[in-house]
Amino acid sequence: MLRPDPAPLPPRRLADDELAKLRGFYEELIGFVPPRIVARSELGARLDPELLRLQEEVRRRAMYPACFDVKTSQLMLFGILLALMSDAARLHAIAARRAGASWEELHAVVGLAYLFRGCRPPTWAPRSC
Repeated sequence: MLRPDPAPLPPRRLADDELAKLRGFYEELIGFVPPRIVARSELGARLDPELLRLQEEVRRRAMYPACFDVKTSQLMLFGILLALMSDAARLHAIAARRAGASWEELHAVVGLAYLFRGCRPPTWAPRSC
């Protein structure tokens, strides 16, 4: 059994307002900051703020390519993550809905993931979004 590390984390090396700005991307996209992102950004703000800044810049750039609107990007990410059976698919379904995707579009993406990956369709349902 793992025991908790008694050593405290080092102090933050990133200002609160900058950390809030980095997390704001998720607030805007999903409506909240997922716990994993809170944990990752908190640790990054303490151990390697520059890497955290770079990671978040890459995420923003990759998620918002000039050739796709936000809805299309989020629908694609939802399908990719659903095919990989990642629990993060739910977050991108939420983001797609916030960006204007219909339930019909989400369901169509589920069908594509099922067809090409063999995912069980019940792994995603509107109630979970």
